[in-house]
Amino acid sequence: MSGLDDSPIHQSPHEQPISIVASELKTDLQAGLTAEGARERQKRYGLNTLNSKSRVSAWMRIIAQFRDPQVYLLLVAATVSILVSKIGEGNAISYEALIILAIVALNAVLGFVQEDRAERALVSLTKMMPEQTTVIRDGTQQRILVRDVVPGDLLVLCEGDAVPADARLTQAISLLTMESSLTGESLPIRKLIDSIEHSAALGDRQNMLFAGTMIVSGNARAIVTAVGMETEFGKVAKLLDTEENQVAPLQRRLVLLSKQIGAAVLLIAGVVVTALLVTQGVQSVSEVIEILLFGIALAVAATPEGFAAVITLVLAIGVQRMARKGAIVKKLAAVETLGSTTVIASDKTGTLTCNEMTVRAIVTAFGQTDISGNGYAPEGRLSADEGKQLSALQAQEVYQLLLAATLVNNAQLEQTADGWKIQGDPTEAALLTAAWKAKVRPSVMQSLYPRLTEFPFSSERKMMSTLNRFGESAEEITLFAKGAPDILLDRCTNEYCSGVVRPLRPQRRQEILQRNDLLTSRAFRTLGVATRLLTKMEVTNSADIDKDGLEQQLTFLGLIGMMDPPRPEVRHSIERAKLGGIRTILITGDHPRTATAVAHDLGIISIEAVLTGPQLDQMSDSDLQQVVSVTGVYARVNPEHKLRIVHALQKNNEIVAMTGDGVNDAPALKAAHIGIAMGIAGTDVSKEAADLILTDDNFSTIVAAVEEGRIVFDNIQKFLRYLLATNLGEVLTLFLSVIILSFQNGGSIHSLVLPLTAAQILWINLVTDGAPALALGVNSASPDIMRRAPRCPTGNIISRQMFSDLLLVAAVMTIGTLLIFFILSGNDSILHRRSMAFTTLIFFQLFNSLSARSYSDSAFRGMFKNRWLWGSILLSIGLQVILLNVPYLRLVFGIVSLNLADWTLCVLTASSVLWVSEIAKYFRRRKLRFLDLNSNRVGIAMNEGVG
Repeated sequence: MSGLDDSPIHQSPHEQPISIVASELKTDLQAGLTAEGARERQKRYGLNTLNSKSRVSAWMRIIAQFRDPQVYLLLVAATVSILVSKIGEGNAISYEALIILAIVALNAVLGFVQEDRAERALVSLTKMMPEQTTVIRDGTQQRILVRDVVPGDLLVLCEGDAVPADARLTQAISLLTMESSLTGESLPIRKLIDSIEHSAALGDRQNMLFAGTMIVSGNARAIVTAVGMETEFGKVAKLLDTEENQVAPLQRRLVLLSKQIGAAVLLIAGVVVTALLVTQGVQSVSEVIEILLFGIALAVAATPEGFAAVITLVLAIGVQRMARKGAIVKKLAAVETLGSTTVIASDKTGTLTCNEMTVRAIVTAFGQTDISGNGYAPEGRLSADEGKQLSALQAQEVYQLLLAATLVNNAQLEQTADGWKIQGDPTEAALLTAAWKAKVRPSVMQSLYPRLTEFPFSSERKMMSTLNRFGESAEEITLFAKGAPDILLDRCTNEYCSGVVRPLRPQRRQEILQRNDLLTSRAFRTLGVATRLLTKMEVTNSADIDKDGLEQQLTFLGLIGMMDPPRPEVRHSIERAKLGGIRTILITGDHPRTATAVAHDLGIISIEAVLTGPQLDQMSDSDLQQVVSVTGVYARVNPEHKLRIVHALQKNNEIVAMTGDGVNDAPALKAAHIGIAMGIAGTDVSKEAADLILTDDNFSTIVAAVEEGRIVFDNIQKFLRYLLATNLGEVLTLFLSVIILSFQNGGSIHSLVLPLTAAQILWINLVTDGAPALALGVNSASPDIMRRAPRCPTGNIISRQMFSDLLLVAAVMTIGTLLIFFILSGNDSILHRRSMAFTTLIFFQLFNSLSARSYSDSAFRGMFKNRWLWGSILLSIGLQVILLNVPYLRLVFGIVSLNLADWTLCVLTASSVLWVSEIAKYFRRRKLRFLDLNSNRVGIAMNEGVG
């Protein structure tokens, strides 16, 4: 709300009587505000609109994409390529510079698009507000623009209306609202006008209407208590506007790696060029240029120009694989971040559960009947205790109860091409599904027992009933009732048992209430069902039907227990996540009892570890940070609570994946490392704020996406190990060749001929390196991928062990290439020797790509499993053959063709890297087996000690 001077109301309106709220807001409950009074309030409190902080211009956001060490490194490489093309050896390298610049431009575009999603999130939020609404001003109903609504306005709302502002109800007739976008509650909320205690959570404030929610049924009048940014909706907008996007762990690691590589490039090139200038006795400008060209070549060799492009492509491939599994990734880096996840903070409804109310238990005088099946499809069976078949008497009791539940019902259940669909209240639809399973056909029963009238549900009565007759001319009329079990039992004097009606004794009444408590403790929503046989005379004697009189002396038929059942596959997925060191927590707006029961059922918690929204309000941030590590369930929470929970987890160095579907979830989705929105039930706001969208709204898809993220990171490590080994080999080859040539030439710079030119190095780095690196990026998963602990989010992307492996491989490459250049190729021309060294280094790469598939497993294990890798190897060989046999290309790259003996020598020399790697892996496997054996021995000893 723009221009807010002070709050229009001094205390929480939900805890105050209507008269006090009206008095504080100076609103006439019949005539509303005056037009003049409304204008004055608008000047004071501003328009009823959602504002946001000033936006960064598109151009500034584009420029910001280039402020990245990784981009600096690529720009330096492009500049080097252009310099070499102008000063050195032709125009070939300028094309490579264009490729590098294209990569930089592509990354900038991707970054801009990703950041633009936050802008769209706030736009989506404003679209959820209606354009016009009805108010009472000067004693008459008027349609006004929503932006002109002010505190104190008297709203008039009916079924289908969107609520334009937060308001205190003054009148509610059979009023149901849908608040899932704000509170996460999936079922319609019944509204009342009585005052509610101050500490009530947002979802429990049944006497309030909230901006952005919908009237599902009924009529209402309400006094506006907050507009614009001061509404609960506006508070979400503020949080969304101020919350910063999280930097992905992969981005941090790549920035660090880019800085390290950049520093190494400058250090190596600078030291070598300085040493040459000092020691080589430079006497002319041409000698200085030759040394600088060598420094440039060394810088090119040390820079893995292709690694940013390959990472982008590998992440894009991961995105495609996730999409096939039902997870749409909006942000490439989110693919790898998923693999680092340590905590999945999940909503309940629709993610862990089916989001379809299902009757699971019926309790009659004979006992409990269990009903199988999930959702609204009438597929399932009825059984007695321990799966036994129902007896005839029990079946009769269940039939009578479901007949009544079918008739005191306004929902519809229809079979369509897309499955079974409902119209009306989900609770009532669940009753129809249960009836179908018991062979009670709702449409048939409703035609046999036509309805005469209905006494609707109200928040005061907490029950509804209907009058039905059997056929057209029946003298007897039956009243069917359903409602809160305790309320209904107070109206019952009898109970239906084994086909007869018997008095409902106090002891039996207490037993029913105890069974009701047991069901509610297990997350069931319960309904009582009752009936009464009336004569036509009793109903028609009075012009005004006395419903209170008719709804007495009822016969209790039984209890119905229903729930939104957990998805069948979720428990296994939670166990799988737990094996991988990932903790699942439940964050919901639901009642603590319901949330706890679902969490127990799914294995999220084994002991009571529950916090509620009001409890969170009493805790400081430091206190919350201490308890989040042991709390598995958060119930009755609002958007601010969700945000605090995410921040507390992050302060404990957790990588948080947060699910959500409503507007209320958007700030937490944006704050989490991975925001996961629901594709089916999710609002546009939540989808815009998220990094990942689930097309099936299924928790199991999240675990599959986490596995894919781990695979992607594994493969990134593999191809980085492969690429950096080649670059290090190139650097060492050039560096050592300078030392050798300096001794051979007696300190003269004029005969300093290197084994590789800058053009050849760029060919290796950008062309023949690229295809195998990309193929390593799609390598299949290791069998233990989901049995490992999550990676340390602050760790380097290249570990110490990997770096030692890099050094070993690079050393073998260097020694082999120098042997070919200085010894094995004899006294041939420099072009021939250079061609041999160039080809040998490429084959070193290709043999190394076979070994790089695994850090410890033999290259010969599942050697042909990655067909893409073999295709890339053949492609690289083909490109090298073409390069050595096309005259123009030979001229550009300064090489000559090779004969069969030359090829054989190059291949045999290069194969040495595979054999050396195999020996290193053998000892690595022995070490791992030794550590595992010792670990098992320690475990056995500890168990024996405990025993």
